[in-house]
Order: sequence, then structure tokens, then C-alpha cells
Amino acid sequence: ALEPVSVGLAIGVASALTGYLSHPRFYCNYVECCPSAEQRLNATALKVQLDTKLFGQHLAKDVVLKAVLGFSKNPSPKKPLTLSLHGWAGTGKNFLSQILAEHVHRAGLRSKFVHLFLATLHFPHQEQVKFYQEQLQSWIRGNVSACPHSVFIFDEMDKMHPGLIDAIKPFLDYYEQVDGVSYRKAIFIFLSNAGGDLINKAVLEFWQSGKEREEIQLKDLEPMLSVGVFNNKNSGLWHSSLIDRNLIDYFVPFLPLELKHVKMCVRAEMLARGYAVDEKVVQAVAEEMTFFPKEQKVFSDKGCKTVQAKLDFHED
Repeated sequence: ALEPVSVGLAIGVASALTGYLSHPRFYCNYVECCPSAEQRLNATALKVQLDTKLFGQHLAKDVVLKAVLGFSKNPSPKKPLTLSLHGWAGTGKNFLSQILAEHVHRAGLRSKFVHLFLATLHFPHQEQVKFYQEQLQSWIRGNVSACPHSVFIFDEMDKMHPGLIDAIKPFLDYYEQVDGVSYRKAIFIFLSNAGGDLINKAVLEFWQSGKEREEIQLKDLEPMLSVGVFNNKNSGLWHSSLIDRNLIDYFVPFLPLELKHVKMCVRAEMLARGYAVDEKVVQAVAEEMTFFPKEQKVFSDKGCKTVQAKLDFHED
């Protein structure tokens, strides 16, 4: 027969072990959990990532850093944080959204709480817009119910059917709840090439007037950008109620990259591959890029988008 003390000890150990294993901290070491309100963004780590990996985008870094940190510190935001990133391909829009996702959820784009939508993949048929609207609403509702801190990234906004994004307007508005669900702690990010021509024109004018690109401020571009995107039939936000209702918190301009920024991208890619930086290769890759205006060749017309492919060509 078992001694009462032995039985009691075994029960106590089992209870303690069960309690330990079921503790959220232990469980979340092995299974991804939605972050709690106490888990703040690491401001220093996010700033270091943006400073060392995103080149030539002083405006985007400053605006996004301040917006996200302010939002994360607010215990009771009035609405979700909504950012609209604009600029030509290769300027860093996707890269910045990836870095941001990784600092909200450690798994980044692999997280079950980060959702990436591609217009040409997820919403390819214009005649099915009504179905897409219902599907999108259902998807967002279900995921925010599971994790209030969900992140939604909409890429290729300029290829999205005008008005489709308006289907999620109720989730972005100043409502405490919609059908019993609060969306106020979620983050929505729109990525678009729309407005890139307007940004490039303004930056070129700055350069022609002898000003440094770092002198460009958000107030110099954001009003023009929001109006331009609203009136652009290919923006995905054409005549959108999100702009009418001021539900987009920031229109974030991504500036065209210069030769020196392209070289930074080449060096970063070489280091990421474990190579020693060879300045001859850096120069060779950069010289294969095309720049505008044709006469002065100041800005890269593809940003850093083709750097990886061109570096492949120069591998021994």
C-alpha cells in the first residue's frame, strides 16, 4: 500500500508540473501567442534595424518609427494604426513592412498573426469584387478576434479594384467595437507604386534647387500625395472613403534612391550572403543599374530591386 505522504507528495509534484507546463510563459516559448498589452515594442531595436537596413529613406524611417511607437504605447487607441506607403518599386516599402512585422510578431511574415494580401494573387478577378469584399471582411474579423494585435499588409494597392479596400472601412474607423470585436489595436499597411511619379518629381525639383534630400519633410509631400492618390484611378484608393474620412493616419513617401544608396544595397546583400565586401563588384553592379534623368543620371529607376539578380551574375 502507498503511504499517504507519498501519495500527497506525488499529487503535489504533478500539480506543480501541470501548472508550470500550462503557464503562458512556458507555453508561448514553443507555440506562437498573441502578444499581451505588456509586451511593448523595443524602440531601440526597431530604430537600429531601420537605420542599418533601410537606405535613403529618412522620411519613411522617421514617420513610421514615431507612428508605431506612439501607437504601441497607447493603452487605448481610438482606431487601428493605418499606414499607406507610396513610391516606385525597389525603394524599400516591402522591406520596411517586413521589419515592422518582425518587431510586432517575432515570426514576422511567417507569423499566424501577420497577413499579407497581394492584389494580383488574392483579388485577381474584377467581376468577383462582391465576393472578395465579403471574404476580406470575414477574414479580418476572424483574425482580429483571435489576436487584437494582428497586422494586415496589402501589397500592390495600385492593382487592386477601386473600392475593394472600402469594404474594410468599418474596421478602420473610430468605433469601439464592430459586431462585438474591437479592431483598435490592429495595424493596417497599404503598399503602392501610385504617387511614385509625384514623389520623384518633387525630389528632383529639390535636387535641382540645390537642396539636400534630408531637408525634405513630410509636409512637403504628404498633402500632394494624398490628393494625387485619391484622384488616381489606378491607386486602389481612388475616391476612397478611407481618404475622405481621414482614416489613413499617414501617407508615407518613399524617395527615389541615388547611386550611393544602390551601393549600400549591394554591400548589404554581399554581407547577407557571407561575402567580404569587394568595392570593385559594388561599383560594377551599381553601374549596371539605370538612372534618371537621362542627362544627369541622379536617381535609380528601379531602386534596389534588381541588386540581387545582378550580384548573382558577378559571383565567381
